[in-house]
Amino acid sequence: AQQLTESGGGAVQAGGSLRLSCTASVSFPESCMGWFRQAPGKERGGVAGVDGRGRAQVSDAVTGRFTITRDSAKNTPTLQMDSLKPEDTAMYYCAASSAFCYAALLTRSTYGYWGQGTQITVSS
Repeated sequence: AQQLTESGGGAVQAGGSLRLSCTASVSFPESCMGWFRQAPGKERGGVAGVDGRGRAQVSDAVTGRFTITRDSAKNTPTLQMDSLKPEDTAMYYCAASSAFCYAALLTRSTYGYWGQGTQITVSS
């Protein structure tokens, strides 16, 4: 079974940067891979994703600050987060689909596999 493991979380002051990485136990060709986040009392929502053809999308809340890239060799996503704000504080989850995915990247139903999450805390 696919297992996803996030790394790179932590605490940072507003305006700082962090990079999240995700490792996958199984590499599905042309899968969708993404990052979601969930703050206390809120629903889990899409932050960024990249599909099987390399098309990337980020949410309006993080446009211009977060960048998602895909390691083609490892087939895993990296999320570069710059200019972090206190409202970015949340648990961040890596997500992956099965092979040959070209679906909506910020929609939870696109993904069948989830990591355990890593905490990001941004202080003002």
